[in-house]
Amino acid sequence: MMASVGVLGLHHVSVLVTDTACALRFYRDVLGLQVIERPDLGFPGAWLALGAQQLHLMELPNQDATQGRVEHAGRDRHFAVQVAVLAPFEARLQAAGVAFTRSRSGRTSIFCRDPDGNGVELMEVAS
Repeated sequence: MMASVGVLGLHHVSVLVTDTACALRFYRDVLGLQVIERPDLGFPGAWLALGAQQLHLMELPNQDATQGRVEHAGRDRHFAVQVAVLAPFEARLQAAGVAFTRSRSGRTSIFCRDPDGNGVELMEVAS
């Protein structure tokens, strides 16, 4: 019998950043993601654990506009992460001065942007 050749799941999401240290202050220090080992790829960056998946920060030139993006990141390119309780993340974002908007779909989610304008959704899921 032939082995399944279907998609098994998402392994990682990559985002472009202009300054890895600044991006880490957001993803590691504000959102609480854990830095994991990254091989030397010949350019700066970092890998972070994102549950069973990973987030890869790549410090490379960005051809996309970072200014003039829509305020609500839910109407722009973004990735979503699941959280058990949303309120502590709202407090962390507010303390860090990071603006966010609430989901307009009725889900218990908020949207924000990292220092480079990448859209991030934090979605509360029932455990």
